[in-house]
Amino acid sequence: MGEPLKHTPVKLIIGLISNQTFQFNLARRFLEKKFGKIDKETDFLDFSCTNYYQQELGENLKRKFFSFKKLLTLKRDYNIKLYTNALEKKFSKGNRRTINIDPGYISLAKLVLFTTKNRSHRIYIDCGIYADLELWFVNKTFEPLEWTYPDYKTKEYIDFFNSVRDIYKTHIRGYL
Repeated sequence: MGEPLKHTPVKLIIGLISNQTFQFNLARRFLEKKFGKIDKETDFLDFSCTNYYQQELGENLKRKFFSFKKLLTLKRDYNIKLYTNALEKKFSKGNRRTINIDPGYISLAKLVLFTTKNRSHRIYIDCGIYADLELWFVNKTFEPLEWTYPDYKTKEYIDFFNSVRDIYKTHIRGYL
């Protein structure tokens, strides 16, 4: 029989999609107020792997990722997605979002996103929120799975997530 071990905290990451630069800046202020200092971020990345968000958010979409210095325990982690959903509504114009905000986390073994969409590979957490295993760490890098979103399979994204994982490794030395 295995013995339950204390869970190592994880590193919060948040991806944003919009075509309005000021929305990224506005979201950043709210996210830093809620989750603390950002320790790494991407430049603006073209978001062109899918047109899923174009009808709602418009064309010429950009993506940006943030990682946060403060580590998270996974107690009530569904609240992170509930908060980012509330921000999306706050920034909406009429019934249309102006920004998409996708939170998740990195551990040594994986990258997990929080979502409201139920699929066969997603695990229900609470309050209508699911955990979606998006990437796993094997052979010294993050690797996609069968269901991984196309943009998360790109070298640009994986390089960023690997660099965030390197930062995370230094932060958790005291927990291991």
